[in-house]
Amino acid sequence: MFSLSSPRAALFIRALLVFMIIPAAPKADALKVFDLKNGKTVYGTLKTVKAGHQQTLLDIARDYDLGYNQIVAANPGVDPWVPSEGASVIVPTVFVLPRGRLPSGIVINLAEMRLYYFESAGDGRSRFWTCPVGVGREGYSTELSIYTVFNKAEDPIWFVPPSVLEEDPELPPQVPPGPDNPLGKYILRFSRLSYGIHGTNRPWGVGRRVSHGCIRLYSEDIASLFPLVPVGTLVRIIYEPIKVGWAEGKCWLQVYQDYENKIDDPLATAFSGISACEEAIGPIKVDLKKIKKAVREQTGIPVPVARAERE
Repeated sequence: MFSLSSPRAALFIRALLVFMIIPAAPKADALKVFDLKNGKTVYGTLKTVKAGHQQTLLDIARDYDLGYNQIVAANPGVDPWVPSEGASVIVPTVFVLPRGRLPSGIVINLAEMRLYYFESAGDGRSRFWTCPVGVGREGYSTELSIYTVFNKAEDPIWFVPPSVLEEDPELPPQVPPGPDNPLGKYILRFSRLSYGIHGTNRPWGVGRRVSHGCIRLYSEDIASLFPLVPVGTLVRIIYEPIKVGWAEGKCWLQVYQDYENKIDDPLATAFSGISACEEAIGPIKVDLKKIKKAVREQTGIPVPVARAERE
């Protein structure tokens, strides 16, 4: 039984206070950036850390610029609110680029709950930035489409939408800038549907389905992204729970939960992506057991499931 007087309960209550009421302090490890390289669609490294005293998985997630969904999926045997002190925690800072990426612009993969911003530099070099996001909750799923950033604002006023007022009539019609504003410090407004990419005063919602359709970022991530993105930037919203990429002669499979139940045959979808991988790196030798395991477990950790055949 879970007793309210137990040490476990005390830690759980502390976690709720930290993530639901008091915005955590910004972290330095935010908005990762990578140089794009030909023949490579997998970036980053997998890490393992030890949980500290009274440290939750959400603490660790924010330390490494991950969302709740990523840290929990990668650590299925670890209590997200009260992990054992010294417990090994996998930090999945490895990213397979989505198929629906743009040469230049923002791509948001709802299934992954992650944003990618691609930029083609004038000197021929290209790079991308990435960070976790919160997305539309059930009944308010963010619509898959292509948008543009038509407006940027610092210290935005939140004009409470009618749908939100219906749920909570005690809310004021508008909320001024400040700690009570759920838009945070910055917003990139979309061209339609009243969507936008913005900060949040509830960082525990990053990596969750919590919004009415907008895209929520940690305050440190939106602060870094805001000056990079010009008005007119394309924004593509996609849904790819199964991604396949290649790097260093290996084919990598990354599988997230298909929470919208859009994929009838996950294994067939995985093999379709692996076939595309073979077209990119040549003949490959496939590990069927690893493929089935990745599809079944859905940890979000990229797994090498095939390698280039040697002559």
